[in-house]
Amino acid sequence: MSKPPPGLRTGTLGTADIAFFVISAAAPLTVMAGVAPIAIMLGGIGAPAGYLLAGITLAIFAVGFTAMSRHVPGGGAFYAYITRGLGRPVGIGAALLAMVGYLGMATGIYGLLGSATVETAHALWGLDLPWLPVSLIGLLLVWYGGFRSIDFGAKLLGVLLIAETGILLLLAAGVLIDGGADGLGLDSFAPANVLVPGTVGVLAVAFAAFTGFESTVIYRREARDPGRTVTRATYAAVAFLGTFYAFVVWAVIQAFGDEAVVKAAADDPAGLFFSAITTYVGAWAADLMHILIVTSVLASLLAFHNAINRYGLALAEEGVLPRALGRVHPRHRSPYLAGVAQTVLGAVVVLGFGLAGADPYAQLLLWVNTPGMIGLMALMLLTAIAVPCYFRTVRHGEGRLRTVVAPVTAAVLLAVAIYLIASRVELFTGASPLVNTVLLSLVPIVFAIGVGLALRLRRSRPEVYARFAADPVRSGDPEADDTTPDPDPDKRSEPCPQPTPS
Repeated sequence: MSKPPPGLRTGTLGTADIAFFVISAAAPLTVMAGVAPIAIMLGGIGAPAGYLLAGITLAIFAVGFTAMSRHVPGGGAFYAYITRGLGRPVGIGAALLAMVGYLGMATGIYGLLGSATVETAHALWGLDLPWLPVSLIGLLLVWYGGFRSIDFGAKLLGVLLIAETGILLLLAAGVLIDGGADGLGLDSFAPANVLVPGTVGVLAVAFAAFTGFESTVIYRREARDPGRTVTRATYAAVAFLGTFYAFVVWAVIQAFGDEAVVKAAADDPAGLFFSAITTYVGAWAADLMHILIVTSVLASLLAFHNAINRYGLALAEEGVLPRALGRVHPRHRSPYLAGVAQTVLGAVVVLGFGLAGADPYAQLLLWVNTPGMIGLMALMLLTAIAVPCYFRTVRHGEGRLRTVVAPVTAAVLLAVAIYLIASRVELFTGASPLVNTVLLSLVPIVFAIGVGLALRLRRSRPEVYARFAADPVRSGDPEADDTTPDPDPDKRSEPCPQPTPS
């Protein structure tokens, strides 16, 4: 009797481990030092409130999102939830959009790795390095981190995350101890400073700063007590990012003073945080911040790499992607072939931009990341819509707050957020209207291709189509938390049918 093929290492990750993956993907130090000055330029001293508002919106989304995670186990996350609520064609379209979105986020960040490393080497040692070899070396390092066991990745990310958040807290502590430029105050949260036209731009920047938080459910099969761990990690990640971002941006505003900070951000956005930490902590801390920005980017890349590998594994198990991508390493229990495929694809894109003479930050990062970010937000919107649709078709013990009120509210808020980001997309790309139109169009185009693939599968490979995001009870999945079988998504006569009689 042959042994079954190895699977992922179950019962390995706790709440803190999963939270490290999610928060690391957001790259807090890079987001603060690299992007927060733009938020201050746009929204003035009310910028910190924008991060709180974005965090509150995503916390509301998490209410329905985590409720559904207890009833729909597995590693498919977004696409599994969307399939259960909105049907297989929409679910397969979402699956393709998720893969492309995560790949876009990860691949673009290699441009940031190259540019950040080049800037750090020049600032600290006067070296002028080419960015392309740096990014390719980063690809290999990230591949190795993903190849190793998931607990190795969790420990590594834990160390890197503590270091990057620690340097930001050191900056904030220096400002608090010294009392800031003009004394400490809470004017940043006064309605008169928050309800200004520039807040629209701040919200667009703030939502982008949370990218990746939703990947908690991807690690469900490797989590200890997944029903509780995934929920706790999701709320912990949103709460930490929202409050931490708002606190750090507020501290930097205090460092320069309400009257001077906007001008300082406009004059030298890239140097705003380095100037503040040099003044309130010391030049050595600014040098350390330069180094930790590079490790922050590496941590973000490793977190995205692991998430993409598990999405690839789930889709290979569904039969949508080649079965080989679902192979798990017998020793490290990692989806190693999915990692190889992702690394090769990333190398092709990075080499393409490099050989074309593109700028690693302004083009590789911003142009590739922007459709990925908007695609992931579109998936959150579809998931929020799918939650009440799903819960109207099954017996469950969840209350209306979790299954109707919170997801509907989140859907409205996310739709507004997507509109704000799309309407101010030039803030992220710095590109021409033609390039921005192309980048925005990629999201619906990829989704439409996925729906077309679903319709083709239904005709040519009906067995694969029927298994896609199949009910875990009917398929014998031991992770199922709900004993009530789901109705087949394709047999629903309307998007949100009434519950079947119990």
